[in-house]
Amino acid sequence: MKNEDDNYRKDNQHTERQAVALGFDGQHTPTVTAKGTGLVAEEIIALAEEAGVHIHKNPHLSDFLQRLELGEEIPKELYFLIAELIAFVYMLDGKFPEQWNNMHQKIVEEV
Repeated sequence: MKNEDDNYRKDNQHTERQAVALGFDGQHTPTVTAKGTGLVAEEIIALAEEAGVHIHKNPHLSDFLQRLELGEEIPKELYFLIAELIAFVYMLDGKFPEQWNNMHQKIVEEV
């Protein structure tokens, strides 16, 4: 996939850097909380880095999300993809579903 992204960037070098921030409260569909290009994108990225927010770089996804309005929910077609990204970030932060802790304990007991 890296090659696809590299080729995409080469084909679209005239495109300014862009960023989209999604908010997720754990209950409702993720929404666009910030978006921008150029200097605004740089500021969004800098604020995310300062806050320790994980950044996922995908120009195709970013292009699509740029079309959404602030406060707009992500479309159903992206639910699975965004859910995977959120789950991955939770794991990076050491957050796991309660069932995983129980499963881990059962494995330790069996070993």
